[in-house]
Amino acid sequence: MIEERLTALEIKFSHQDFLVDELNKMVSDQQQLIDKLIKEIQNLKISIDGNAQSTRTLEDDVPPHY
Repeated sequence: MIEERLTALEIKFSHQDFLVDELNKMVSDQQQLIDKLIKEIQNLKISIDGNAQSTRTLEDDVPPHY
């Protein structure tokens, strides 16, 4: 009886251990993706800031008859 319960607990532990490893991998993959997306957003902000300073407006354009 005790041996059967012990075996059942070992099986249950084995499944939980596998699940924890899989979840850790998922969290790690998601963190890598988050880090990549943060870098992309930072690059976009830099690009937008750079373009905002060099963007011409209609006020900067001289009409063709001048």
